[in-house]
Amino acid sequence: MESLFILIPIALVFVCIAVAIFIWAVKSKQYDDLDTEARRILFEDKHSDKTSNVKKNNER
Repeated sequence: MESLFILIPIALVFVCIAVAIFIWAVKSKQYDDLDTEARRILFEDKHSDKTSNVKKNNER
């Protein structure tokens, strides 16, 4: 029972820190453009296609 008097305030501090970090991320516009990074990972751009083709041709 005595450990709860220590653990509950520590948990509340961690929750406050997490909420503060989330609010900072929203205010600094970290969540404004979620689609661009997802597309960048899934689809290759034209520059990487050219370099991969050059590497394939040089390996033959």
